[in-house]
Amino acid sequence: MNNAPQPSRRGVLALAAGGMAISLLPRPAFAQMSPATQAAVDRVRGTRSLQEGRITLRVPPIAENGNTVPLTVSVESPMTAADHVKAIHLFADKNPTPDLATFQFTPAMGRASADTRIRLGQTQDVVALAEMSNGSVYLVRAEVKVTIGGCGG
Repeated sequence: MNNAPQPSRRGVLALAAGGMAISLLPRPAFAQMSPATQAAVDRVRGTRSLQEGRITLRVPPIAENGNTVPLTVSVESPMTAADHVKAIHLFADKNPTPDLATFQFTPAMGRASADTRIRLGQTQDVVALAEMSNGSVYLVRAEVKVTIGGCGG
């Protein structure tokens, strides 16, 4: 007969809740990317260092259909001649071609924000890169879990 203590229902629920909470913690923006995505990011940034902050990337954590995933990206900027966003680049880390879109901005636009729909072939990170007028480059990423792939998957 096994005399090992049986886990209580409360203990099992606490363990499950802890596991879920850990999965919601943000991952570092500079975590490993696929070679194709890293090459695309390097092509944009050149020798400039990547910084975190200023970018807000809103995508659903779970997309039922990867054919049409809503995305909103914005960058905190005064949009003056001296300090503005020049471009926002979007990449999908595991798509066959990682480049999704590039949005160009000028100070006259007043704000740096874009809404679009993207296509994702599988669960993956979406990466946004913002090029600023002073030469700095900001990066943010967010994972989207795809249940039905949109790129032939």
